[in-house]
Amino acid sequence: MPGLLGKKVGMISVFSAEGKNIPCTVIEAGPCAVTQVKTIEKDGYEAVQVGFQDQKESRVSKPLLGHFKKAGVAPKRHLAEFKNFETALNVGDVVTVDLFADTVYVTVTGTSKGRGFQGVVKRHGFGGVGQATHGQHNRARKPGSIGACSYPAKVFKGLRMGGQMGNARVTTHNLQVLKVIPEHNLLVIKGSVPGYNGSIVIVEK
Repeated sequence: MPGLLGKKVGMISVFSAEGKNIPCTVIEAGPCAVTQVKTIEKDGYEAVQVGFQDQKESRVSKPLLGHFKKAGVAPKRHLAEFKNFETALNVGDVVTVDLFADTVYVTVTGTSKGRGFQGVVKRHGFGGVGQATHGQHNRARKPGSIGACSYPAKVFKGLRMGGQMGNARVTTHNLQVLKVIPEHNLLVIKGSVPGYNGSIVIVEK
């Protein structure tokens, strides 16, 4: 689906016409420069590669620097590919937030906040094991038994246990677009999106 690279600015709340307070997320969507147009004849599939946020030439590898110079655009920090744009795009074109002017719902993909190593209560919502009395003092947030003793005498793969939480690619579907502010390249959508303020997200129709 067609879309743009953007940056999560933060969350606000707005009032609807009925006076209801709605939590919203503000995303700086674009402007994104077209750095490459892929075709079936040359690449085996059709897609448009766009770049977001300018980058110093000293921080870009020589192959990528040549790629950007060939496209005639400034070096970009982030690249992504999108398919099925409604209008034909050429290398060097700029795609702005106006792409979502008539869009009702969008899909947002980002990297969730990293929580480090967490136990089963926070990571999986376990209720804890045992009572608070009768001598129990150090097992309130433990996972309890993780397998049988004699058979099958092993721990099954995929068992919910403590471990790394967050810092994963997360996609949120059907987020309602409340407002498009083209003069500031801002997109106001209903609800929350994954990631911290300032993180890079992918917004698709």
